Amino acid sequence: MSIRQYLKDYRPPDYLIDTVDLRFEIGADGQPTRVTSRLKVRRSRGVNANTMMRLDGRELQLLAVKLDGQELDPEAYQQDAESLTIKSLPARFELEIQTAIDPWQNSSLEGWYAAGEMLCTQCESHGFSRITYFPDRPDVMAIYRTTLVADPGRFPVLLANGNRTARRKLADGRLAVSWHDPHPKPSYLFAAVAGDLARRRGWYTSLGGRRIRLEFYSDHGIEDRVEHAMESLRRAMRWDEESYGREYDLDLYMVVVAAAFNMGAMENKGLNIFNPRFVLASPETATDADYIAVNAVVGHEYFHNWSGNRVTCRDWFQLSLKEGLTVFREQQFAAATGAGPVQRIEEVRLLRGRQFAEDGGPLAHAVRPDSYVEMNNFYTITVYEKGAELVRVLQQQLGARRFRKGMDRYFRRHDGQAVTIEDFLKAHADASGVDTRPMLAWYGQAGTPQLTLKARQTRAGYELRASQKTPPTPGQVRKTPVPIPIRISLLDAAGDPLPLDAQGSTEQVLQLNQAK
Repeated sequence: MSIRQYLKDYRPPDYLIDTVDLRFEIGADGQPTRVTSRLKVRRSRGVNANTMMRLDGRELQLLAVKLDGQELDPEAYQQDAESLTIKSLPARFELEIQTAIDPWQNSSLEGWYAAGEMLCTQCESHGFSRITYFPDRPDVMAIYRTTLVADPGRFPVLLANGNRTARRKLADGRLAVSWHDPHPKPSYLFAAVAGDLARRRGWYTSLGGRRIRLEFYSDHGIEDRVEHAMESLRRAMRWDEESYGREYDLDLYMVVVAAAFNMGAMENKGLNIFNPRFVLASPETATDADYIAVNAVVGHEYFHNWSGNRVTCRDWFQLSLKEGLTVFREQQFAAATGAGPVQRIEEVRLLRGRQFAEDGGPLAHAVRPDSYVEMNNFYTITVYEKGAELVRVLQQQLGARRFRKGMDRYFRRHDGQAVTIEDFLKAHADASGVDTRPMLAWYGQAGTPQLTLKARQTRAGYELRASQKTPPTPGQVRKTPVPIPIRISLLDAAGDPLPLDAQGSTEQVLQLNQAK
């Protein structure tokens, strides 16, 4: 039975993990996979020396537990259906855990499972605990090394996050491929794939002159339809460099396209996994809308490399910190590489048609709610699209130049960290000198504010009266006024814009920060 989780109950992890070494010994069809994990662990500062370490784990067969090379007696740990708890630990140690898992019988579509003839992972939000025992939470970030071992006749393609460091035949004829991701990441971004897949290769040269290899893997027979997606990836990489100064940080970027993958797309570090409907396009079957959608989705998953991967969420209540921010960046990219203002019209149409309805109905919830029962129900249009609009509100308040300075500060300050919405807003406040704390009201309450504008011309000039009211939603009756930027321009009788200040500006952004 799921237990309600509360934001107020968050506490930092008792133990941190610096490195993770994983070895997958993949069995033949119908046979289990043996996973060995070696963790370099240290106790968090200020944590009592007698504190036990709890690791999450579901539907795992535990084979062995070793502490600094010595196998532990069963009395040294406790195991139940969802965890492994280890007693009497030093301040720093190496923990080795061996488990067996059956991907062929894993019907949860989480962890390590069979997707058609391919084996793959889906670890967001808590899928890694179906692979091995681990503190499966986003604020435990580690550097990963992974080795996959399998029969090359059955699984000629073996992929994991990061750069490929070795590919060798073992004495028994099996293939072993090793990977290293040098950037700390949470367990939900771990990925691995084993299968018989077609490959298309390309290259991208960054503005800094780095040559990055692009590899698209797919089911056989569809590989000729990934060219548009590869070109979209190149556009996204260039746009993120030019617009946000964010260069890709590995030597290799991989995308796997598989019809049996149950999710739409997943931004695993350096190894995205897509369902074909979000990647494939050819002139014979695809419409203009299809091409635009592929461009946007490929861009979205790539932009996560910084807004979600390099800087990630402290806890799952902060989900919009990666998804809302990345949707906003995706929207900017789609407008810059597509139809511009028409793109914005489509975004607002989606917002009004679906998100306003969610905000005004029985399922209304805040972009950052105070609690949840099932994390998978948290992936909503409110968290994504309304979350993106809140980033846009902030951008309109600060202006494009100061917003960019705030994003630079955010990425620089929190690179390699798991952070909160407060951290995001504070980075912008420190970079701009603007108090961004009122934005928290947007994140903490549900409902769509109703804005009323009344205008009249007076002898002294032009007067605009603005007021806001947010209707009650389930569990929230009293609402706090939220900051609403109102961009205005005045036109003369001929339709030409009038200057609004001594500098001759023809636009102004007014800030409505109170009820009226």
